Amino acid sequence: MARVRAFAKINRSLHVLGTRPDGFHELRTVFQSIALHDTITIRAVEGPLRLTCDDPDCPCDETNLIWRAAEHVWKAAGRRGAPRDLTMQLSKRIPMQAGLGGGSSDAAAALRAFGRLWRVDAARVRAIAPSLGADVPYFFEGGTVLGLERGDVLFPLVDAARAWVVLAVPSFGVNTKDAFAWWDRRPRAGSGRGAGLGPHMRVGLPRRRLGRGRRRLAAGATAADHENSGSRDLSDTCSLVSPSYTLTVCATWITYGSHQPPVISRQSHFEESPATGLRPARLTAMTDHW
Repeated sequence: MARVRAFAKINRSLHVLGTRPDGFHELRTVFQSIALHDTITIRAVEGPLRLTCDDPDCPCDETNLIWRAAEHVWKAAGRRGAPRDLTMQLSKRIPMQAGLGGGSSDAAAALRAFGRLWRVDAARVRAIAPSLGADVPYFFEGGTVLGLERGDVLFPLVDAARAWVVLAVPSFGVNTKDAFAWWDRRPRAGSGRGAGLGPHMRVGLPRRRLGRGRRRLAAGATAADHENSGSRDLSDTCSLVSPSYTLTVCATWITYGSHQPPVISRQSHFEESPATGLRPARLTAMTDHW
């Protein structure tokens, strides 16, 4: 039996810089691990692959990223047919469609577990991550990380100090695709791609600044250096579409309080133990709902 923990993330900042030629959005974001986590338990059981979850809203078929991770690693291991002889139990604690990366983190944790189980090289397993989602590569880093382009070009930052976090999660979810579609339809002045965004928000300019950013990273930049640079963030856009949706996006922001899930370091994200594959965070986690 193997048991792995999939930690949630928040975005300390999230700036949408424009639309890329490939149809995705150019992002500048700072990711941060928090102690809130899902748990995946994998057991060897003869028969077809099976996935169960204690959340009835979570799909347990081929559309689930854990299932897709199994298919990719099975193929990378040179095995024929569909994956089999395993059952996977997902204990879901990360709210879905809340901007906390639960599905992506589950996928990354499953990739690492299947890679060890089927003896696939770690670099090859990691190379699978982008095919499962733009956020999945981050969960192979953990801690405090700057994400550029689709959010999948990653630059580890100096880990933020441990702090307490309040997560405000409404009773409804927002699909990431829908949130970005609202951003595309937001009111803007003028016409044409990038019109009304201001020069600092055009897609080309962040690329010209990338060299300077890399030099800052080499000098030991911190998350705070990247959080307050100017461009409209996704929560502003959602509030233009519907004020009620702002709650969901703001769930990914840090608010300091007490008795809430703390941020965790890159080391805590990955420290292992023989019993579980990933050491449990020795910190409590709780999510508030309204």
